[in-house]
Amino acid sequence: MRKDNGIEKFELGDVAVRIRDLDLYYGNFQALKDINMDVAKGEITAFIGPSGCGKSTLLKCIDRMNDLVEGCRIEGRIEIGGKDIYAPGTTLQALRKNVGMVFQKPNPFPMSVYDNITYGPKLYGIRNKTDLNEIVERSLKNAAMWDELKDRLDKSALALSGGQQQRLCIARALSVEPQILLMDEPTSALDPISTGKIEELCVELKDKVTVIMVTHNMQQAARISDKTGFFLLGELIEYDSTEKIFSAPAKEQTERYITGRFG
Repeated sequence: MRKDNGIEKFELGDVAVRIRDLDLYYGNFQALKDINMDVAKGEITAFIGPSGCGKSTLLKCIDRMNDLVEGCRIEGRIEIGGKDIYAPGTTLQALRKNVGMVFQKPNPFPMSVYDNITYGPKLYGIRNKTDLNEIVERSLKNAAMWDELKDRLDKSALALSGGQQQRLCIARALSVEPQILLMDEPTSALDPISTGKIEELCVELKDKVTVIMVTHNMQQAARISDKTGFFLLGELIEYDSTEKIFSAPAKEQTERYITGRFG
């Protein structure tokens, strides 16, 4: 077990996330039904399917964002680096150090670009100015924004365009060097040019971080993901290489969805 600033660093094998027999209930309603999947390290995995089918719910399970939802009950197992993330010994602090999250709408903090990116590292005890400066430069370079923002670090993040704000949120998530980056429809609120930049960024990032993305844009899944999971009514209908899902799906429901006959 390695530690990074005193926080446990999960040791990922070839499988970044292993999900077994996962069921999730909101009260009496079952939102996820017997989900089993292995997410490979160093790939982009896309979750597709109609609205309300469980894609975002599963994504939030991987970051334990459902913990505070009243009436939510989870059964089954999610492992990251061989660790059961719902086991009593796994702290949220350790999980969030290893798993970052980017949401549908850009949500920069109402503070400077610099303070947005250093917020996470400071929470984990990094105070040295030289270290923080290096983290800001590295994170912005990883988000392909350093040249755009290196002279605007003290400016408010809220003054950036929508696309820049979303890439800043990606840089902020990368600042604590997570091993997995969860993205919940990260381009749905953006224009085509900003969308293209974030797609390019995701492809560049997968050498450093495993990306799991929920998207309603099937063309996006086809363009950038290595594997695709198709969800319907809380079930994982099919999970395979993206090429196979889009060219020769095994299940009729998958074919009907990707050809636009429902959903």
